[in-house]
This record gives sequence, structure tokens and C-alpha cells, in this order.
Amino acid sequence: MTTTPPARRSPLRRLSDAAARFVSDPASPRPLAAFRIGIAAVLLAQAAAIAGSLLDLYGSRGIVQWSVAERMAPPGVPRLSWLAAALAPLGVTEIGTVRLAFLLYVGALTGLLVGWRARASAAVAWATHVMLGASGTASTYGVDQWANIALFYCLWAPVGDTWSADRRAGRVSGEPSAAARLGLRVLQLHLCIAYLASGIEKASGLQWLDGEAVFRSVMRPDLAKLNLGWLASAPWVAVAACWATLVVEIGYAAMVWPRRTRAAWAVATIGLHAGIAVAMGLWSFSAVMIVLTASAWLVPSEPTKAAEGS
Repeated sequence: MTTTPPARRSPLRRLSDAAARFVSDPASPRPLAAFRIGIAAVLLAQAAAIAGSLLDLYGSRGIVQWSVAERMAPPGVPRLSWLAAALAPLGVTEIGTVRLAFLLYVGALTGLLVGWRARASAAVAWATHVMLGASGTASTYGVDQWANIALFYCLWAPVGDTWSADRRAGRVSGEPSAAARLGLRVLQLHLCIAYLASGIEKASGLQWLDGEAVFRSVMRPDLAKLNLGWLASAPWVAVAACWATLVVEIGYAAMVWPRRTRAAWAVATIGLHAGIAVAMGLWSFSAVMIVLTASAWLVPSEPTKAAEGS
């Protein structure tokens, strides 16, 4: 009796199958849960820091008035003036509108932190974050763009499938899923593209090759947190810092995928942002970027029954 050997798959078919497994093989929801908790915690800390200056940053007569700030926002993006107009017939003032939007934002972040109705909490947090940002464009910077991206990811990725109140309540199973794998892959690929683009852009200018970029950054009165004037007599330190930054960012996309170099490159990236926080005081930005890399690469994603928890 003879048996027919299985037909050999074509290279194209093998490639397509590998690509399908890459984005859809069931993955643990733990990395996305760490992403959710980390982002919510950082943004809550940031909210606490700005709570005392709320009307100065976002008020209609703040440092930059709505009539100016909202002209800088992209057309069609929700803004506080729209909400104020909708609530005015109910007797809510513009000041009350700002405070209400901020309270909704903080409440939604709290729900996201504990994983209570995670998708709904993410939707409210994202919408109010966009609204506050559109009316306070003069006070926003890189951290706000990354926070907006992160909250949007929380809208559709299964970030509440474990380590959450939703898991405790039985609203989600907490099991490995294709959705968790897809969400993780999107986050990983996004980070690779962002760091590679940033590194290439830096390397295209002389300031990142001769050390001037680091030196000027740590000398700025509005950013400098340490007395680093001694760099003027040791310029090689600034040059080394610039080149180390370029190596970390440009090498990120290639070095975080292999298991042998993944942890080392992720830790190097985290160290880069920790250095930015210490030297320049950009704590919120650095914390968000640390959360992104740590959750994407350092939290195990392979399914293990024993590790899946509530």
C-alpha cells in the first residue's frame, strides 16, 4: 500500500501562513493589561499635577484663550467650546464645563486603571482627552500625542481581559486570544516605526552627530534640572550621549525582535527615557514611553495557564 506524500506548500503560501500566525496566534492579555494600567497611572499622575492650573491651561480665558487655542486644533476635532455651548441651556458655565470635562477624564482614567468597563472607560478618557487637548493646544507636547494614541488603542484592544475588575466580574474570560495578539503586534510595530523614524531624522542633522543637540537641551533654562555646565569642558560626553541615542533609536526596530537582544534593547530604551526625565524634567513623556516599551516587550505574551489571573 502506498501513501501520497503531502503536497509541498509554495514559498508564497508559507509566507502568508507565517504572516497570519504573526498577527493572530492567541496571545496572553497580560502585556495589554500592563499597557492599560501603566498608561492610566501615568495620566492620572499628570492630571493631579495640573489640577491646580486647570483654568489657566484649558479655560476660555486662560493663558491662551479658546478663540486662539481652538484655531490651532484640526478642523472637526471636538473641543470644550462645543461642550460649553451644549451645556449652556442647562445653566452650566464655561468654568463648570472645564471642570466637568476634567472630572469625567479623571473618572474614566480611574475606571481604566482598575479595568472596570474598560472599553467604555477608554472611550470616555479618549474623548475628553481629545477635547481638553483641542482647547489647550498651547500647553500640549509629545506626551499628549502619545497619550492620545495609547487611549485610542485601549478603545479596541482587549486591555481589560486580565488584571481587571471586568475579569473579576466575569465579563471577560481572560483567556489568550487572537485579538490580544493583534493588539500587541500593532503596538510593537508602531513603536518600531516611531523610533526608527525618529532616529533617522536625528541622524540627518549635524546637531545629533557633533553632540550639540544634547548639550543645548540640558542647558535650556526651562528644561535643565541638573547643573551640567561641565559638559563644556568635556564635549565628548555630549557626543557620546547623542550617538548612544541614535544607536538605541535606529537599532530599536531590528534589535527588539530577536529574543537574545530584546530585553537588553528594551532596558536601554527605558534607560534613555529615564535619563531624559532626570536631566530635563519631562517626567510624563518619559513615563509614557517607558510604559509603552516595557509592556510591549518585557511582559510575557505567550499563553501560560498558570500565569493567567484575574
